[in-house]
Amino acid sequence: MVNRAEIVIEGGNGGNGVVSFRHEKFVPLGGPDGGDGGAGGSAFIVADRSITALNYFRHKRRFKAVSGKSGGEQKKHGAKGDDLVIKVPLGTVVFLKDGELEVLLADLSQQGQKVLVAKGGRGGLGNVHFATSTNQAPKTATKGKPGEEHRVVLDLKLIADVGIMGYPNVGKSTLLTAVSKARPKIADYPFTTLEPALGVVEVGMKTFVLAEIPGLVDGAHLGRGLGHEFLRHAERTKILLHVLDGMSPSIIDDMNNLNRELALYKSEMAQKPQVVVVNKIDLPEVKARLPEIGQLFSSLGLKAFFVSAVTRQGVSELVSETAKILDEIQEKGTGSEAPMAVFRPKPKVRRGK
Repeated sequence: MVNRAEIVIEGGNGGNGVVSFRHEKFVPLGGPDGGDGGAGGSAFIVADRSITALNYFRHKRRFKAVSGKSGGEQKKHGAKGDDLVIKVPLGTVVFLKDGELEVLLADLSQQGQKVLVAKGGRGGLGNVHFATSTNQAPKTATKGKPGEEHRVVLDLKLIADVGIMGYPNVGKSTLLTAVSKARPKIADYPFTTLEPALGVVEVGMKTFVLAEIPGLVDGAHLGRGLGHEFLRHAERTKILLHVLDGMSPSIIDDMNNLNRELALYKSEMAQKPQVVVVNKIDLPEVKARLPEIGQLFSSLGLKAFFVSAVTRQGVSELVSETAKILDEIQEKGTGSEAPMAVFRPKPKVRRGK
Protein backbone atom coordinates (compact mmCIF):
# COMPACT_ATOMS: atom_id res chain seq x y z
CA MET A 1 0.00 0.00 0.00
CA VAL A 2 1.36 3.42 -0.98
CA ASN A 3 1.24 5.84 1.96
CA ARG A 4 3.08 8.78 0.44
CA ALA A 5 3.15 10.21 -3.06
CA GLU A 6 4.56 13.29 -4.75
CA ILE A 7 2.66 14.64 -7.76
CA VAL A 8 2.43 17.76 -9.93
CA ILE A 9 -0.92 19.50 -10.31
CA GLU A 10 -1.74 22.29 -12.78
CA GLY A 11 -4.75 24.50 -13.16
CA GLY A 12 -6.07 24.91 -16.71
CA ASN A 13 -4.83 27.80 -18.82
CA GLY A 14 -7.16 30.68 -19.59
CA GLY A 15 -8.47 30.94 -23.14
CA ASN A 16 -7.25 33.76 -25.37
CA GLY A 17 -9.24 36.88 -26.14
CA VAL A 18 -9.78 37.46 -29.85
CA VAL A 19 -9.64 40.31 -32.33
CA SER A 20 -12.88 40.51 -34.32
CA PHE A 21 -15.03 43.17 -36.00
CA ARG A 22 -18.68 43.24 -36.86
CA HIS A 23 -19.32 42.21 -40.45
CA GLU A 24 -23.02 42.67 -40.98
CA LYS A 25 -25.05 43.81 -43.95
CA PHE A 26 -25.88 47.51 -43.84
CA VAL A 27 -23.28 48.06 -41.07
CA PRO A 28 -20.28 49.27 -43.07
CA LEU A 29 -18.38 50.57 -40.06
CA GLY A 30 -18.89 47.69 -37.59
CA GLY A 31 -16.95 48.09 -34.39
CA PRO A 32 -14.86 45.56 -32.46
CA ASP A 33 -16.73 42.54 -31.14
CA GLY A 34 -13.98 40.15 -30.09
CA GLY A 35 -15.02 38.11 -27.02
CA ASP A 36 -13.06 37.15 -23.93
CA GLY A 37 -11.44 33.79 -23.34
CA GLY A 38 -12.86 31.43 -20.74
CA ALA A 39 -11.12 30.85 -17.42
CA GLY A 40 -9.14 27.66 -16.98
CA GLY A 41 -10.48 24.99 -14.65
CA SER A 42 -9.10 24.80 -11.12
CA ALA A 43 -7.68 21.66 -9.49
CA PHE A 44 -9.06 20.32 -6.20
CA ILE A 45 -8.18 17.40 -3.96
CA VAL A 46 -11.15 15.77 -2.21
CA ALA A 47 -11.39 13.07 0.47
CA ASP A 48 -13.38 10.00 -0.58
CA ARG A 49 -13.93 7.02 1.70
CA SER A 50 -14.19 4.68 -1.29
CA ILE A 51 -10.46 5.23 -1.87
CA THR A 52 -8.24 3.27 0.53
CA ALA A 53 -4.68 3.94 -0.60
CA LEU A 54 -2.49 6.18 -2.73
CA ASN A 55 -1.56 3.38 -5.13
CA TYR A 56 -3.04 5.23 -8.12
CA PHE A 57 -0.33 7.87 -7.80
CA ARG A 58 2.46 5.33 -8.08
CA HIS A 59 2.31 5.54 -11.88
CA LYS A 60 0.39 8.75 -12.62
CA ARG A 61 2.29 11.76 -11.32
CA ARG A 62 1.03 14.74 -13.34
CA PHE A 63 -2.49 16.16 -13.42
CA LYS A 64 -3.96 19.17 -15.21
CA ALA A 65 -7.39 20.77 -15.25
CA VAL A 66 -9.04 21.61 -18.58
CA SER A 67 -8.02 24.88 -20.20
CA GLY A 68 -10.56 27.56 -21.13
CA LYS A 69 -11.64 28.11 -24.72
CA SER A 70 -10.77 31.18 -26.75
CA GLY A 71 -13.38 33.90 -27.18
CA GLY A 72 -15.38 34.34 -30.38
CA GLU A 73 -16.85 37.01 -32.56
CA GLN A 74 -20.00 38.90 -31.58
CA LYS A 75 -18.57 39.26 -28.05
CA LYS A 76 -18.93 35.56 -27.40
CA HIS A 77 -17.19 34.33 -24.25
CA GLY A 78 -15.04 31.25 -24.49
CA ALA A 79 -16.20 28.28 -22.42
CA LYS A 80 -14.68 27.84 -18.96
CA GLY A 81 -12.47 24.81 -18.53
CA ASP A 82 -13.76 21.97 -16.38
CA ASP A 83 -12.38 21.73 -12.87
CA LEU A 84 -10.19 18.77 -11.98
CA VAL A 85 -11.12 16.73 -8.88
CA ILE A 86 -8.51 14.32 -7.55
CA LYS A 87 -9.84 11.78 -5.04
CA VAL A 88 -7.72 10.63 -2.10
CA PRO A 89 -8.40 8.48 0.99
CA LEU A 90 -9.75 9.97 4.19
CA GLY A 91 -6.81 10.85 6.38
CA THR A 92 -4.65 12.28 3.59
CA VAL A 93 -2.54 15.28 4.56
CA VAL A 94 -1.75 17.60 1.65
CA PHE A 95 1.49 19.58 1.49
CA LEU A 96 2.72 22.06 -1.12
CA LYS A 97 6.38 21.42 -1.81
CA ASP A 98 8.73 24.39 -2.04
CA GLY A 99 12.26 23.15 -2.56
CA GLU A 100 13.03 20.98 0.47
CA LEU A 101 10.22 22.51 2.51
CA GLU A 102 6.70 21.11 2.71
CA VAL A 103 3.97 23.60 3.56
CA LEU A 104 0.81 22.16 5.10
CA LEU A 105 -2.19 22.94 2.94
CA ALA A 106 -4.96 20.70 4.30
CA ASP A 107 -5.70 17.69 6.47
CA LEU A 108 -8.56 15.86 4.75
CA SER A 109 -10.16 13.76 7.46
CA GLN A 110 -13.87 13.93 6.52
CA GLN A 111 -15.89 12.58 3.61
CA GLY A 112 -16.21 15.18 0.86
CA GLN A 113 -13.75 17.62 2.42
CA LYS A 114 -11.75 19.31 -0.32
CA VAL A 115 -9.01 21.82 -0.86
CA LEU A 116 -8.15 24.08 -3.78
CA VAL A 117 -4.63 23.21 -4.93
CA ALA A 118 -4.11 25.06 -8.22
CA LYS A 119 -6.25 27.91 -9.57
CA GLY A 120 -7.09 28.06 -13.24
CA GLY A 121 -5.74 30.95 -15.28
CA ARG A 122 -7.90 33.95 -16.17
CA GLY A 123 -9.22 34.27 -19.69
CA GLY A 124 -7.76 36.91 -21.99
CA LEU A 125 -9.66 40.02 -23.03
CA GLY A 126 -11.11 40.45 -26.51
CA ASN A 127 -10.52 43.62 -28.53
CA VAL A 128 -13.95 44.99 -27.57
CA HIS A 129 -12.32 46.12 -24.30
CA PHE A 130 -9.70 48.23 -26.04
CA ALA A 131 -11.92 50.56 -28.08
CA THR A 132 -11.47 54.26 -27.28
CA SER A 133 -12.58 57.53 -28.84
CA THR A 134 -9.27 57.76 -30.65
CA ASN A 135 -8.92 54.06 -31.48
CA GLN A 136 -12.29 52.76 -32.54
CA ALA A 137 -10.89 49.71 -34.36
CA PRO A 138 -8.38 48.18 -31.95
CA LYS A 139 -6.47 45.15 -33.11
CA THR A 140 -5.40 44.26 -29.62
CA ALA A 141 -6.44 41.30 -27.50
CA THR A 142 -4.73 39.56 -24.58
CA LYS A 143 -3.77 35.95 -24.12
CA GLY A 144 -5.15 33.83 -21.31
CA LYS A 145 -3.09 33.45 -18.15
CA PRO A 146 -1.48 30.09 -17.40
CA GLY A 147 -2.93 28.07 -14.54
CA GLU A 148 -1.04 27.65 -11.30
CA GLU A 149 1.34 24.71 -11.08
CA HIS A 150 2.33 23.11 -7.77
CA ARG A 151 4.30 20.12 -6.65
CA VAL A 152 2.17 18.39 -4.03
CA VAL A 153 2.98 15.76 -1.42
CA LEU A 154 0.16 13.43 -0.31
CA ASP A 155 0.77 11.81 3.06
CA LEU A 156 -1.76 9.18 4.17
CA LYS A 157 -2.42 8.62 7.86
CA LEU A 158 -5.18 6.13 8.49
CA ILE A 159 -8.22 7.15 10.48
CA ALA A 160 -9.03 4.56 13.13
CA ASP A 161 -10.49 4.82 16.60
CA VAL A 162 -8.16 2.29 18.17
CA GLY A 163 -4.66 1.19 17.23
CA ILE A 164 -2.98 -2.10 18.18
CA MET A 165 0.70 -1.57 18.96
CA GLY A 166 3.41 -3.93 20.10
CA TYR A 167 6.63 -5.64 19.15
CA PRO A 168 6.59 -8.11 16.22
CA ASN A 169 4.96 -11.47 16.91
CA VAL A 170 3.09 -10.50 20.08
CA GLY A 171 -0.20 -11.54 18.45
CA LYS A 172 -1.57 -8.27 17.06
CA SER A 173 -2.90 -9.82 13.84
CA THR A 174 -4.48 -12.70 15.72
CA LEU A 175 -6.17 -10.26 18.11
CA LEU A 176 -7.55 -8.22 15.21
CA THR A 177 -8.93 -11.42 13.69
CA ALA A 178 -10.50 -12.40 17.00
CA VAL A 179 -12.47 -9.16 17.42
CA SER A 180 -13.38 -8.30 13.81
CA LYS A 181 -13.85 -9.77 10.34
CA ALA A 182 -10.45 -8.52 9.20
CA ARG A 183 -8.12 -11.23 7.94
CA PRO A 184 -4.54 -9.96 8.10
CA LYS A 185 -1.62 -12.22 7.24
CA ILE A 186 -0.51 -14.30 10.23
CA ALA A 187 2.78 -16.20 10.46
CA ASP A 188 5.51 -16.95 12.97
CA TYR A 189 8.15 -14.49 11.83
CA PRO A 190 8.81 -10.78 12.41
CA PHE A 191 7.02 -8.16 10.34
CA THR A 192 4.28 -10.43 9.03
CA THR A 193 2.21 -7.25 8.76
CA LEU A 194 3.90 -4.87 6.33
CA GLU A 195 1.01 -2.42 6.08
CA PRO A 196 -1.86 -1.38 8.36
CA ALA A 197 -4.94 -3.58 8.52
CA LEU A 198 -8.36 -2.28 9.53
CA GLY A 199 -11.29 -4.08 11.12
CA VAL A 200 -14.70 -2.99 12.38
CA VAL A 201 -15.51 -4.13 15.89
CA GLU A 202 -19.15 -4.46 16.97
CA VAL A 203 -20.09 -3.87 20.60
CA GLY A 204 -23.83 -4.11 21.06
CA MET A 205 -25.38 -1.47 18.82
CA LYS A 206 -22.11 0.43 18.45
CA THR A 207 -19.02 -0.08 16.31
CA PHE A 208 -15.48 1.24 16.23
CA VAL A 209 -12.59 0.93 13.80
CA LEU A 210 -9.53 -0.97 14.97
CA ALA A 211 -6.20 -0.76 13.15
CA GLU A 212 -3.39 -3.24 13.48
CA ILE A 213 -0.27 -1.35 12.63
CA PRO A 214 3.15 -2.81 11.70
CA GLY A 215 5.36 -3.94 14.57
CA LEU A 216 7.71 -1.59 16.31
CA VAL A 217 11.36 -2.13 17.17
CA ASP A 218 13.77 -0.15 19.29
CA GLY A 219 14.78 2.96 17.36
CA ALA A 220 11.46 3.12 15.51
CA HIS A 221 11.27 6.89 16.04
CA LEU A 222 14.40 7.11 13.85
CA GLY A 223 12.68 5.13 11.13
CA ARG A 224 14.28 1.77 11.95
CA GLY A 225 12.36 -1.38 11.13
CA LEU A 226 8.89 -0.25 10.10
CA GLY A 227 9.03 2.63 12.56
CA HIS A 228 7.74 5.59 10.61
CA GLU A 229 5.30 3.37 8.71
CA PHE A 230 3.77 2.45 12.07
CA LEU A 231 3.92 5.77 13.81
CA ARG A 232 2.36 7.84 11.00
CA HIS A 233 -0.81 5.76 11.21
CA ALA A 234 -0.96 5.66 14.99
CA GLU A 235 -1.17 9.46 15.18
CA ARG A 236 -4.92 9.61 14.51
CA THR A 237 -6.05 6.91 16.90
CA LYS A 238 -7.88 7.85 20.10
CA ILE A 239 -6.73 4.80 22.08
CA LEU A 240 -3.78 2.42 21.81
CA LEU A 241 -4.03 -1.24 22.73
CA HIS A 242 -0.53 -2.04 23.95
CA VAL A 243 -0.18 -5.78 23.30
CA LEU A 244 2.56 -7.56 25.23
CA ASP A 245 3.86 -11.10 24.85
CA GLY A 246 3.14 -13.06 28.01
CA MET A 247 6.21 -15.21 27.29
CA SER A 248 8.61 -12.26 27.37
CA PRO A 249 11.03 -12.42 30.31
CA SER A 250 11.14 -8.60 30.37
CA ILE A 251 7.49 -7.69 29.83
CA ILE A 252 7.65 -4.39 31.76
CA ASP A 253 10.76 -3.33 29.85
CA ASP A 254 8.97 -4.13 26.58
CA MET A 255 6.12 -1.82 27.56
CA ASN A 256 8.42 0.99 28.71
CA ASN A 257 10.64 0.77 25.63
CA LEU A 258 7.74 1.11 23.22
CA ASN A 259 6.27 3.99 25.18
CA ARG A 260 9.64 5.69 24.95
CA GLU A 261 9.59 5.25 21.17
CA LEU A 262 6.18 6.92 21.05
CA ALA A 263 7.38 9.87 23.13
CA LEU A 264 10.55 10.30 21.07
CA TYR A 265 8.53 10.35 17.84
CA LYS A 266 5.94 12.84 19.12
CA SER A 267 5.36 13.71 22.74
CA GLU A 268 1.58 13.77 22.33
CA MET A 269 1.64 10.15 21.16
CA ALA A 270 2.73 9.02 24.61
CA GLN A 271 -0.21 10.91 26.11
CA LYS A 272 -2.83 8.84 24.32
CA PRO A 273 -4.94 6.56 26.55
CA GLN A 274 -3.56 3.03 26.57
CA VAL A 275 -5.05 -0.32 27.40
CA VAL A 276 -2.38 -2.85 28.42
CA VAL A 277 -3.03 -6.31 27.00
CA VAL A 278 -1.03 -9.40 27.98
CA ASN A 279 -1.49 -12.01 25.27
CA LYS A 280 -0.91 -15.79 24.94
CA ILE A 281 -2.39 -16.83 28.31
CA ASP A 282 -3.45 -20.11 26.67
CA LEU A 283 0.18 -21.27 26.77
CA PRO A 284 1.11 -23.32 29.88
CA GLU A 285 4.31 -21.36 30.53
CA VAL A 286 2.34 -18.08 30.49
CA LYS A 287 -0.41 -19.48 32.72
CA ALA A 288 2.23 -20.37 35.29
CA ARG A 289 3.49 -16.77 35.28
CA LEU A 290 0.14 -15.00 35.51
CA PRO A 291 0.32 -14.29 39.27
CA GLU A 292 3.83 -12.90 38.86
CA ILE A 293 2.89 -10.75 35.86
CA GLY A 294 -0.27 -9.50 37.56
CA GLN A 295 1.74 -8.46 40.62
CA LEU A 296 4.23 -6.59 38.43
CA PHE A 297 1.51 -4.46 36.87
CA SER A 298 -0.28 -3.96 40.20
CA SER A 299 2.93 -2.63 41.71
CA LEU A 300 3.01 -0.02 38.96
CA GLY A 301 -0.64 0.90 39.52
CA LEU A 302 -1.60 -0.41 36.07
CA LYS A 303 -4.58 -2.54 35.09
CA ALA A 304 -3.73 -5.19 32.52
CA PHE A 305 -6.10 -7.36 30.51
CA PHE A 306 -5.04 -10.98 30.18
CA VAL A 307 -6.21 -12.55 26.94
CA SER A 308 -5.64 -15.31 24.47
CA ALA A 309 -6.19 -14.06 20.95
CA VAL A 310 -6.16 -17.70 19.78
CA THR A 311 -8.85 -19.05 22.12
CA ARG A 312 -10.49 -15.61 22.60
CA GLN A 313 -10.32 -15.94 26.36
CA GLY A 314 -10.70 -12.48 27.93
CA VAL A 315 -11.26 -10.82 24.53
CA SER A 316 -14.90 -9.79 25.11
CA GLU A 317 -13.95 -8.02 28.36
CA LEU A 318 -11.15 -6.21 26.53
CA VAL A 319 -13.48 -5.07 23.74
CA SER A 320 -16.10 -3.84 26.21
CA GLU A 321 -13.53 -1.82 28.17
CA THR A 322 -12.14 -0.32 24.95
CA ALA A 323 -15.62 0.73 23.83
CA LYS A 324 -16.28 2.26 27.25
CA ILE A 325 -13.09 4.34 27.10
CA LEU A 326 -13.97 5.47 23.57
CA ASP A 327 -17.39 6.66 24.76
CA GLU A 328 -15.76 8.64 27.57
CA ILE A 329 -13.32 10.28 25.18
CA GLN A 330 -16.10 11.24 22.76
CA GLU A 331 -18.19 12.71 25.59
CA LYS A 332 -15.26 14.89 26.62
CA GLY A 333 -14.53 15.90 23.01
CA THR A 334 -14.91 19.46 21.86
CA GLY A 335 -17.26 18.44 19.07
CA SER A 336 -15.40 20.67 16.65
CA GLU A 337 -15.11 19.42 13.11
CA ALA A 338 -13.14 20.65 10.16
CA PRO A 339 -15.19 22.63 7.65
CA MET A 340 -16.52 20.84 4.62
CA ALA A 341 -16.01 23.81 2.31
CA VAL A 342 -12.90 24.64 0.34
CA PHE A 343 -10.32 26.11 2.66
CA ARG A 344 -6.71 27.20 2.87
CA PRO A 345 -5.35 26.68 6.41
CA LYS A 346 -2.55 28.82 7.78
CA PRO A 347 0.60 27.23 6.35
CA LYS A 348 2.68 25.02 8.58
CA VAL A 349 6.16 24.21 7.34
CA ARG A 350 8.10 20.99 7.77
CA ARG A 351 11.27 19.66 6.25
CA GLY A 352 10.83 17.26 3.34
CA LYS A 353 11.62 13.60 3.83
